[in-house]
Amino acid sequence: MTVAAFTELHEEVRALAREKDAVILAHNYQRPEVQDVADYVGDSLGLSRQAAATDASTVVFAGVHFMAETAAILSPEKTILLPDLGAGCSLAASIDAEQLRQWKAEHPGAVIVSYVNTTAEVKAETDYCCTSGNAKSVIEAIPEDTEILFLPDMYLGLWLEKVTGRKLEIWMGECHVHAGIRPADIDRITEEDPNAELLVHPECGCASQAMAFANDRTQILSTEKMIDYAKRSPKQRFAIATETGIIHRLEKEVPGKTFEPVRADAECRYMKVTTLEKVRDSLRDNKHVVAVDPVLADKARLAIDRMVSIS
Repeated sequence: MTVAAFTELHEEVRALAREKDAVILAHNYQRPEVQDVADYVGDSLGLSRQAAATDASTVVFAGVHFMAETAAILSPEKTILLPDLGAGCSLAASIDAEQLRQWKAEHPGAVIVSYVNTTAEVKAETDYCCTSGNAKSVIEAIPEDTEILFLPDMYLGLWLEKVTGRKLEIWMGECHVHAGIRPADIDRITEEDPNAELLVHPECGCASQAMAFANDRTQILSTEKMIDYAKRSPKQRFAIATETGIIHRLEKEVPGKTFEPVRADAECRYMKVTTLEKVRDSLRDNKHVVAVDPVLADKARLAIDRMVSIS
């Protein structure tokens, strides 16, 4: 598509958003052109908060399905649209509600902490939700003599054990993108660019190894904290260990600094199914509506509210 065609499509999407009283939210891992047309770009929880705060009657969530569900739980009075129903999540798919109920039955009395990357059904079986940005605080808010079942990301769970000193029961799920960023990638980037500061998402398969360098040239950070850190750091070069979509936002919000992905192929096939054309079609045709059963939403909201209160 030519630049002129992209510009015309961008303007069409913005016109439709005004006509439909809609706000467009895009996750940090979305395609650059989808980020550029959005009213807000951020992580899943931040975008759900934007959905709840907006006066718009319709929210187009350019992300994945569990994110649109979370927005629907927090904003039941709004119409939540997902441009492509194929926008799933390998991590959220690694555990369902029945599996969680069975796991809970094996650990009576345990507190369930679910990463926000889970379905509404799983959240409804959960005591606390968390994000990568507040997971440490959530774990530390639970009494030390309490058994904790943490799900579904094993790498985030292992990192939490190290930073909190707590023993967790960890579900063996993973994100197909972050699991693919391995310790060898850290070694390679360290050798190739010794002056670059390394920013690593705690879901990464390399996060535990990267902790050995933390507070020196390596930081373990959520995507939102990566943005904030890059703005404040005096360093000029950064190697980024997470999904490559974040590079576009970093380059826009932190101009003049250099950002390189640790792995150029670290792309989420689910995030990338959303295109500018699909955002337009979603607005024009009111598709695809994501809603959560009110009873299920009430149960899931308890865990989400606890997460928000600890953020």
